[in-house]
Amino acid sequence: MNTTPFDPKQFRQALGAFTTGVTIVTTRGPDGQDYGLTANSFNSVSIDPPMVLWSINKDSSSAHAFTEGSHFAVHILATDQESLSNRFAKSGADKFSGLDLQRGPCEIPLLEGCSARFQCKTTYQYEGGDHIILVGEVLAFDRFDGAPLVFHSGGYRRLLTTTAQDQESANYGENWLGFLLGRAYYQLQIPIRQQLKAMGMQDQDFELLGILSFSEGRTLDELFQVFEFTGKVLSEDQLAVWLQKDLLTLEDHRVLFTDKGRQLAIQWLAFAKAAEMAALEALSFDEAQQLKLLIGRVIQHTGAELPVHWRKENIWQDNNLWQQSDAIVSTR
Repeated sequence: MNTTPFDPKQFRQALGAFTTGVTIVTTRGPDGQDYGLTANSFNSVSIDPPMVLWSINKDSSSAHAFTEGSHFAVHILATDQESLSNRFAKSGADKFSGLDLQRGPCEIPLLEGCSARFQCKTTYQYEGGDHIILVGEVLAFDRFDGAPLVFHSGGYRRLLTTTAQDQESANYGENWLGFLLGRAYYQLQIPIRQQLKAMGMQDQDFELLGILSFSEGRTLDELFQVFEFTGKVLSEDQLAVWLQKDLLTLEDHRVLFTDKGRQLAIQWLAFAKAAEMAALEALSFDEAQQLKLLIGRVIQHTGAELPVHWRKENIWQDNNLWQQSDAIVSTR
């Protein structure tokens, strides 16, 4: 018997370096109740015959249902099923409440929306320390298009697919992050500027619309400061034209949209969101969320030297147009 004095916590952390998928295993107990739990111990055993295995802790409250039952189902979770994984990782409450279920052999519950699903007949059971290893013969399986949820070092992760074109572009000197972000920003603006120019607007109008959309209500001095930081120049002549066109108004030296100007800004937001959707067509939904998350981390990490007036808490005014437009979309 191996009695090596490993520290359990450190051993678990070391095992966490191995990236796995996340599964929910379900069964119908001898008592006629449904049982399920989250597990990442799933693995393949054989292709011919088709067999898989997983393990359950002997102290689990549902261990008896799996060891005494004749069938089980393994569900490989998709990236949008974190909440489902968390639900089945807890003990106690009815984990199946409110879920749409199908039924497999011996009425085992089958979950929907996963990346893949295996219906199995329990074939062998083995003692494995504090766990019981269950081997099942696969009777039927389903494979869906959803990207799988991944677990690594104690947390959920997502896969990022790379292509040959991605690898090729990484070899060029322009792979510097600043250049990539700048180029992406410039290219994202192209269709928006084209639509605004078709409406008779100039490039400087684009900048003014953008800045006021999230920071309407600034004083003139604050507005000039923001433009200076972005490398642009806001001229008094440009402001005068906007005032003459009844797009802006000054109240206590603060710059505000008129009703006409607000409608123009909302139209600009629609152009901007359409351009974003078109730009992200090359990515899956999950990849798009990862991209935004990672850029957000870069922003947080590099923001220490920002001027006070350009910090998020100072530039994004309450009830800005972006928030209002999101509210309009969510109520439709």
